Amino acid sequence: MRNILCQLLIVICCTSAFGQEPDILNSKAFKEMNSDRVPSTQTVDTATFAAGCFWCTEAKFQELKGVTSVTSGFAGGHTAHPSYKEVCTGTTGHAEACNIIYNPAIISYDELLAAFFTAHDPTQLNKQGNDVGTQYRSAIFYHNKEQKQKAEYYIGQLNAEKAYPTPIVTQVAQYTVFYKAEDYHQNYYSQNTEQHYCKYVIQPELEKFKKVFKDKLKD
Repeated sequence: MRNILCQLLIVICCTSAFGQEPDILNSKAFKEMNSDRVPSTQTVDTATFAAGCFWCTEAKFQELKGVTSVTSGFAGGHTAHPSYKEVCTGTTGHAEACNIIYNPAIISYDELLAAFFTAHDPTQLNKQGNDVGTQYRSAIFYHNKEQKQKAEYYIGQLNAEKAYPTPIVTQVAQYTVFYKAEDYHQNYYSQNTEQHYCKYVIQPELEKFKKVFKDKLKD
């Protein structure tokens, strides 16, 4: 089970990093993973990820079947109730992050981790592309022991298999508090599709993400 999951993550990460777009989620490995999966009795759980600009992260995870809501905000810092402007200074310790509410009976935390490693480059330290600063760091804020173990396991396996040319630098930290960003940041891409950043940065990334996860997308 673990080996199959790692194979899936490794191939997805490589396709994301090097621009290839094979039909990963219809692969034999993915089908075997799901056939071995024990259905969850939970209907609601939370994942908290930081993967660079939260506009990009939000737009991608909103597309996944089983994800009921995505909230953009800030996590991992020391300043209480920070504003977006304060976080942008890099002095609050916070990362731009997304709280993802999902149904584990439909999408597992393992699958969300696969999406996380596909949605950004986890080998870039304190940056994503032209967005530079600790507020754009790659981070997984775990809510329980199981999430921590899964995050550390996959990072270890991906590094061992050299899925990327350089090691993953994703921070794995305990979730403490999440501060919702200002209202205009919520559903940013869907409400600003003609904005320059949305059109020329988010849209191409989103299309690649949707091709990889085409069978896990909402109708």
